Amino acid sequence: MRRVHRSLVLIVSSLAVISLVLGALFVVRLNPVYAATSATYSATKGLLTAIGTSNPALAPAVAPTSPVAGAPAKGPRARHPGANAAAQTRQGGPVLSGAASALIDASSAGALLENFDGVSSLDSEQANFGAEFEPPDQGLCAGNGFVLEAVNSAFRIYRPNGTTVSGPFNVNVLYDEGLRQFTSDPRCHYDAPTHTWFATILFISSLGGKGITLTNKSHEDLAVNTSGDPTTPWTVYQIGTTDDGSVGMPKDPGCPCFGDQPRLGLDANNIYISTDEFSILGPQFNGTQIYAISKADLINHANSIHIVHYSNLSDGGIQAFGVQPAITLGPADAEYFLNALDPAGTTENRLGVWALTNGAALSSGGVPTLSNVVIGSETYGVPPNAVQQGSSSLINTGDDRMQQVEFINGQLWGALDTALTITGDTDVRSAAAWFTVQPHLSGQVIGSATVSAQGYVGSIGNYLSYPAIAVTGNGTAAIVMTLSGATFFPSAVYTVMRSGHGSFGSLNLAAAGTGPYDPNATRWGDYSWAIPDPSGSSFWMATEYVPPVSSQTPDRARNWGTRVFEVSASK
Repeated sequence: MRRVHRSLVLIVSSLAVISLVLGALFVVRLNPVYAATSATYSATKGLLTAIGTSNPALAPAVAPTSPVAGAPAKGPRARHPGANAAAQTRQGGPVLSGAASALIDASSAGALLENFDGVSSLDSEQANFGAEFEPPDQGLCAGNGFVLEAVNSAFRIYRPNGTTVSGPFNVNVLYDEGLRQFTSDPRCHYDAPTHTWFATILFISSLGGKGITLTNKSHEDLAVNTSGDPTTPWTVYQIGTTDDGSVGMPKDPGCPCFGDQPRLGLDANNIYISTDEFSILGPQFNGTQIYAISKADLINHANSIHIVHYSNLSDGGIQAFGVQPAITLGPADAEYFLNALDPAGTTENRLGVWALTNGAALSSGGVPTLSNVVIGSETYGVPPNAVQQGSSSLINTGDDRMQQVEFINGQLWGALDTALTITGDTDVRSAAAWFTVQPHLSGQVIGSATVSAQGYVGSIGNYLSYPAIAVTGNGTAAIVMTLSGATFFPSAVYTVMRSGHGSFGSLNLAAAGTGPYDPNATRWGDYSWAIPDPSGSSFWMATEYVPPVSSQTPDRARNWGTRVFEVSASK
């Protein structure tokens, strides 16, 4: 177990009183802390070629059949071997003290502009021959008059008012994979400056291509649509992640391997995919892998796409894990990444901050420079699993890996799940910890980083899980997540921090859950999503909740749904 190395003085910045019966929401800021010595890494160069195209307009309509048994679970492998046990019995976590003296913040922003049910467990079952999957793993992207939502294992394309343009379809259609093949963890992004849609997902080969018995090959799919219209054909590329020494790949310990939970980032130069490499057939873990792919090559439909692969990454003296590339909006001197540490699955007060510089060199065959530092932060830790109304079973809140990351106006923003003890509460709760980090380059490497703001979002008597954070150009920030508790079914909520303020406002209920999650199901999440609308005047958000019965599987064995909504950044 790692212990706190510096005393942390908690300074309560505000207390927001949540209306009705939501309890109280607390946030806290700490004094800035600074970075240690940086490390740099080498990379392997390669080239990609297109392997096919996908066309949502030609997607087959798949009718539901009898349920398919034996399909492997979707979503990421556990970060810590004891994380789930720790979550069940969590007795500590950061203590938010001094709440009684905090100020009331009555100027919360965040009017709902659009609000509709997204892809559901019923959609996924109907598009997958009766197979039922969990958790959804939220992929959401919006722009140019469309909203695309991809989950395990279906997708729809909407208009901003929630009208379905196409779908629901099997999610594998988007990536030109066989409809029964095993895929997981979809993500997507609409890049407004280039009018291009990008989407990723992991693939593992299976016996007979039926997606049940996994075999010995894997790759990440990258689908690209440069038309601005996601209903038109996409070009698909495959990034090999088996890493068993075949076809030019490295030979890593314990492989054949796969790249778990591919995380998507981008800047003006490149697309970035990071994964966590696990053995397909065993317990071996080889740390985070980072891939940089030339954005110019992709957009220009080059015959060969330049790519570099960074491996053997570490921070804080351990293998790197869960390194999140940023969605970079606007000018930037590098592509930045952020990750949590906490190797023991207990509590931690450090973050990893990464920079990839000279990104423009990739398109001409060069290798950008990747470096990282470790900095101090507020304390965070593996959250307890969440209580829910109407059931004695608990919602799985995962662990304290970094969730979504955005870089805008010179600062990184990130959020993660944490255990939190709120003064005046009777139990440890799952909550959100958020961070604003200002990185500083020294030449072509990261020299230091400053935590300019950070805090917690928690609700007395309730549980918050799987936060996703987004920020507009004027500095307004928003977080979306799931809320549950003794008096709440799993519900979709969000909170907004107005530009110039130091704390998030009240929790706003976007959609109330209609019942408890299936007690025989084991997973929730594994991530929500939030992104500013390209106009900068609003946020698009999506998270998991329990929807009306009409959106659940007929046997209600996987009764999850997703909620998609647009929130004003100015009202």
